[in-house]
Amino acid sequence: MSKATRTDTRPPAPHDADSHDLIRVLGARENNLKDVSIEIPKRRLTVFTGVSGSGKSSLVFNTIAAESQRLINETYSSFVQGFMPTLARPEVDVLEGLTTAIIVDQQRMGADPRSTVGTATDANAMLRILFSRLGKPHIGPPSAYAFNVPSVTASGAITVERGAKKAVKATFNRTGGMCVRCEGRGAVSDIDLTQLYDDSKSLDDGAITIPGYGSDGWNMRLYKESGFVDPGKPIRKYTKKELHDFLHHEPVRMKIAGINMTYEGLIPRIQKSMLSKDKEAMQPHIRAFVDRAVTFTPCPECDGTRLSEGARSSKIKRISIADACAMQISDLADWVRGLDEPSVAPLLSALQQTLDSFVEIGLGYLALDRPAGTLSGGEAQRVKMIRHLGSSLTDVTYVFDEPTAGLHPHDIQRMNDLLLRLRDKGNTVLVVEHKPETIVIADHVVDLGPGAGTGGGSVCFEGTVEELRTGGTVTGRHFDDRASVKESLRKPTGTLEIRGASANNLRDVDVDIPLGVLVVVTGVAGSGKSSLVHGSIPAGEGVVSVDQAPIRGSRRSNPATYTGLLDPIRKAFAKANDVKPALFSANSEGACPTCNGAGVIYTDLAMMAGVATTCEDCEGKRFDASVLEYHLGGRDISEVLAMSVDEAEEFFGAGEAHTPAAQRILGRLADVGLGYLTLGQPLTTLSGGERQRLKLATHLGDKGGVYVLDEPTTGLHLADVEQLLGLLDRIVDSGKSVIVVEHHQAVMAHADWIIDLGPGAGHDGGRLVFEGTPADLVAARSTLTGEHLAAYVGT
Repeated sequence: MSKATRTDTRPPAPHDADSHDLIRVLGARENNLKDVSIEIPKRRLTVFTGVSGSGKSSLVFNTIAAESQRLINETYSSFVQGFMPTLARPEVDVLEGLTTAIIVDQQRMGADPRSTVGTATDANAMLRILFSRLGKPHIGPPSAYAFNVPSVTASGAITVERGAKKAVKATFNRTGGMCVRCEGRGAVSDIDLTQLYDDSKSLDDGAITIPGYGSDGWNMRLYKESGFVDPGKPIRKYTKKELHDFLHHEPVRMKIAGINMTYEGLIPRIQKSMLSKDKEAMQPHIRAFVDRAVTFTPCPECDGTRLSEGARSSKIKRISIADACAMQISDLADWVRGLDEPSVAPLLSALQQTLDSFVEIGLGYLALDRPAGTLSGGEAQRVKMIRHLGSSLTDVTYVFDEPTAGLHPHDIQRMNDLLLRLRDKGNTVLVVEHKPETIVIADHVVDLGPGAGTGGGSVCFEGTVEELRTGGTVTGRHFDDRASVKESLRKPTGTLEIRGASANNLRDVDVDIPLGVLVVVTGVAGSGKSSLVHGSIPAGEGVVSVDQAPIRGSRRSNPATYTGLLDPIRKAFAKANDVKPALFSANSEGACPTCNGAGVIYTDLAMMAGVATTCEDCEGKRFDASVLEYHLGGRDISEVLAMSVDEAEEFFGAGEAHTPAAQRILGRLADVGLGYLTLGQPLTTLSGGERQRLKLATHLGDKGGVYVLDEPTTGLHLADVEQLLGLLDRIVDSGKSVIVVEHHQAVMAHADWIIDLGPGAGHDGGRLVFEGTPADLVAARSTLTGEHLAAYVGT
């Protein structure tokens, strides 16, 4: 038979390379995981769900993503690896089929004053090139428009020998765009001299009141023995020259007590040592001093734009680069669309695509000059996501941590589309998520549980969304839960009047917030909710404001130290053993001498991330071996700190360890749904939602009459939202007022009063579009929130 007439042709056998379509995990034991074995399909969207603390992050981030990163680091040369952290292999027997993992998490972006939304993405770089090509007048290359590049002029001689000839080249110029006055920060600091020293005293009497300038310290000796000022004379009697030398003298080398040191005026010295640092990274007493002594005002020379006069003078169609960065991104995208210049067509197209991604992802209300440190966790995660949308990489594993955090139901659909777009490019997308609106788009669902902490760590279900609904797990049972609009509403006991609110994008908003009831403030992301609540209801007398900002605490801080729980525990141990309470603190006398009570040895790698290895002497227990010989109720202090809140509540509730003071604090932690947290877990490992609920538990005992909460459902499983609503009801019923900024429809339906802002985001928002009861909002369907809430409650 001729080749042309053959009919028995079979499709070619699949190539062996195409058969690796699963990520296989066998015997994962990180944190609370109990020998988890699972197969995850590649090039599909897999959602991991389960109650808070069930082990989702341990499986996705600490096992799969961590091992992928470790293996990638090993591909670099040994020279490069010497500068990189040595990552420990996760506790797992087998991991197969891994691909490069890109983690897009909710960690806040660095609070460096020169980091903005534009510099965190490629948008600023592309704008600078655009202005260097088209800007009139032309002032220089792209660096001339960069607020983090200073202008430099240098002159000198360079001798170049070529055979018998010698050529001398001199002068070097670089044009940067940095404002000389504020050095690209956009703000200048004004120092209150009365907070630096007491001018009625002399240096010998301890005139300087700055932390670290005690009478016997080196800082004070520097000024006393410099010879520039008389240490015995009160500062108010200094001559003009003495005061200048004391406050503003330029750096000069000198010998003090036989040691070479640099003397400079007090003001430049504290500017370098304190004011140039990130405030959040400072020790609490230094931060308090900076807050007290320094006020930051927009730079008068650049009007807060961070740019030099030259960079601001160069324009395209009457718009400077400072104007472009200050525009709302949705407006900037329209402006770029109107530029028709064939010479830079590819650049315009790439810039257009990046700006459109911002709008598509629901961040069109931001401006490129917005400081990166002011973004919320959800906003930061979406900004990071923009980098990857235009990426040419495929067959990558993208790992997301609750990408819908902080999103209004209207914006969740956009986020879903973006996750599906990443998958359709041929990538594996792993998402840790609680919201049914996102779980429903998954190709594959993994449900962990059944409980939290030691009660979790097992795979309860894996399969499709339809199978999950009938699977009988906690998530499956609650998947289609819909709260109904509350029938009986509480009566307000008074009102909080807000008049002419105009912070950020608010447009002279007048609103009466009823007191003594549960009030929900809602609206799309960027509509002005936080500006209204935090800008118009200042935390202070009678107001307890609980937000998701990182807790100010070091890696030694844990729930026991943060809530004050450790004090009654230490006293109970001390009383039972007739010793000092200080022995039972890992930050005091009881600390392991090798690791100083940290439980781990930190190796600082200078420019790279530091590495932590468990202390071999105390095996991570943090205490000196002699301290662990003292017991209370049959447990030593390290065993108590390893307990979960629920276990500890039982332990301190009765018997020899009965401690009412500890029980009260533990009860509050359990009330806010943190029963699974271990008492000694470092605060740096908590999610944004867990941090907020920990703050709430700490404040539950406060005397405040008004509680302001910022999205308390963040990171909460569907089943836990009911518990939160019960807690909010108990707070209100105890005679307090609760104001919640929230997107979760179950919380909206449960409210006594709703305030809806909008109608859009940025300059399209900032108005009051509805105030009234949830039932009226559903009936009117006059706003985006009303439409989504009506669909949610099924009317």
